[in-house]
Amino acid sequence: MTYLFSLHGSAVPPALRSGLFACGMLVATAGHAADTAAAPSWKFSGFGTLGVVHASVRDADFSSTVLRANGAGRSERWSPDVDSRLGAQLDLTLGRWSAVLQVVSEQNLDGNYRPRVEWANVKYQATPDLALRVGRIALPVFLAADYRKVGYTMPWVRPPVEVYGALPISSSDGIDATWRWGGGDTRHATQAFFGHTDTRLFGDRRLKAHGIAGLSHSIEHGPFSARLSALTAHLSTPIGAEVFTAMRAFGPRGAALADRYAIEHKRVTMIGAGVSYDPGQWFVSAEAGRARTDSLLGETSTMYAGGGYRFASLTPYLGLARVRAHGSTRDPGLPLAGLPPRLQATAGALNAALNLYLGTIPIQTTWTAGLRWDLPLDAALKVQYDRLRPTDGSRGTLINTPAGFRSGQTVHVASVALDFVF
Repeated sequence: MTYLFSLHGSAVPPALRSGLFACGMLVATAGHAADTAAAPSWKFSGFGTLGVVHASVRDADFSSTVLRANGAGRSERWSPDVDSRLGAQLDLTLGRWSAVLQVVSEQNLDGNYRPRVEWANVKYQATPDLALRVGRIALPVFLAADYRKVGYTMPWVRPPVEVYGALPISSSDGIDATWRWGGGDTRHATQAFFGHTDTRLFGDRRLKAHGIAGLSHSIEHGPFSARLSALTAHLSTPIGAEVFTAMRAFGPRGAALADRYAIEHKRVTMIGAGVSYDPGQWFVSAEAGRARTDSLLGETSTMYAGGGYRFASLTPYLGLARVRAHGSTRDPGLPLAGLPPRLQATAGALNAALNLYLGTIPIQTTWTAGLRWDLPLDAALKVQYDRLRPTDGSRGTLINTPAGFRSGQTVHVASVALDFVF
């Protein structure tokens, strides 16, 4: 099931606009040549979430992703920015050719809701079993990869932050090929993908990943579904660059620290597996993964398990999610002994800044309980309670934490969301 939004020309990068124009001409020309008798088929659909979240924490913000300017807690006692979004999608089919454009409006790191092109690709169905795509494509890394922003398709208010936060970027620009195969009631889909992404964070800071390559394999058998995936890329972002530039001035030890932690052309690898069983009356699902990069991002393992039972239009559900770091979230940093007092103060400040960054490597456990009420006209009202606790010096998945943030405190989060599709 796919849903989406209307195109705002100014939100589309020039390079992507040019590529979309070329792809559109390719669809029109090749589609006409191959399927002269076929008439184009258009479909417009959309989705959205109107949500509000309260968090008990006062020195941090609870957020659904690190790509938010603020959230519930420190910034606002009740925040509409954690889950609220609006999206729309336009699909075009012409014989073996098809194209999709999806635009999503949600809060970004600048604090506004400027629409962003989430998907924009052209697909060619080479055979009944083999499909090729080019353009901006969803990264097929999680069970909910194709609908992680469509709250209506999920029982809970949001995908588990501990797991889905490991890859906050949900699409890349490139190509993929999907081969569907199998027999009887069992269906397989094997997908290979390659691309890159250049995402604006805030100001002039960007997150760039090139050489994104991976494989994903999905299995469906009656009410059972599963997905295995693996991804690798080279990641660069200037976050922390000022600290590492200053550290290099302290000689070999400072240069070694900068080389170790700076996010400059660092390889990141991810593997994940997820399963779901939904015979209709009840459902269970679980996912687990591991991400590694030799930088400030560290190495983490993630998991969640959840399930629920449907009573007519009501669905109560429970869940547990965890993220763990493999390695220390602190570093002694630059040695202070023997330095002049003025340089000692500078080195101490740099060490504190380094450990503030390392504290963003998440270590957290969250228990979840909620209730979904399906309404008429493709809408669902959800209420959810989360009890989360970051530990071991980590801020967990919280954002906007000050230098004196106290890890180990329990945070209570209450969410109300109205999900809809059209």
